[in-house]
Amino acid sequence: MRNKIFSLTLTLILLIAIAVIAIGTYSTLAQAAPVAQTTTSETPRTLSITGHGEVSLTPDIAYIYVGVHTEHEVAGTAVADNNEQAQTVIDALRAAGIKAEDISTSNFSLWYSQNYDFEGKPTDAKYVVDNSVFITVRNLDQLGDILGTAIDAGANSVNGISFDVSDKEAALADARAQAVADARTQATELAGLAEVELGEVQSISMYGGYPGPYYGGKGGGGGFATEVAASVPITPGQYVVTMDVSIVFTIK
Repeated sequence: MRNKIFSLTLTLILLIAIAVIAIGTYSTLAQAAPVAQTTTSETPRTLSITGHGEVSLTPDIAYIYVGVHTEHEVAGTAVADNNEQAQTVIDALRAAGIKAEDISTSNFSLWYSQNYDFEGKPTDAKYVVDNSVFITVRNLDQLGDILGTAIDAGANSVNGISFDVSDKEAALADARAQAVADARTQATELAGLAEVELGEVQSISMYGGYPGPYYGGKGGGGGFATEVAASVPITPGQYVVTMDVSIVFTIK
């Protein structure tokens, strides 16, 4: 029995010794192992440039806001008068060649107006009705006649005229090409002046592309329209589509 206990004890001591030796060996190898060095590539040298392109367009479409303004002491009468007058304007526009889909009501409002004397006492009161009609004119040669027709038919306010271009895609593409070419021309020139070689494009971003009016001509107006000619002279001016690009080139 004693021999058996002695044998088990000796076996346990040997196992513990082996484990201690293994741990020590692993620790020594780990300390001796070379640490991998992380290498990073050199940041490339770059040249940033902004290019600009623009294309002038002649508007081929116009938007007109005309209104009918009526007042009366009775709300129902004020609305009825306004409806009749506005319908007369719409009928006249249809007869002049404006399609139904190009005529729409953009605003209708009714409110109570109370006047006061110099002492602050209420005097006459009335209901005020405004009806704004939005008109799309696709033939600018008829623009003055259309506006005159609306006023003659009963529109007593003109709230503005704006111009647009129906198809801008070709102009936008042209402006983009101009902007990129302008950026590359500038970059090539700067690289030559700095005595470096222009490399590949690293990044490119684009912004702009929204046409805006160029006031070479003048159109539009607002407020009440009274005693105007049947044909109103209006010039649409020019629209300019602008495009800008920012390009980053590598240099060597």
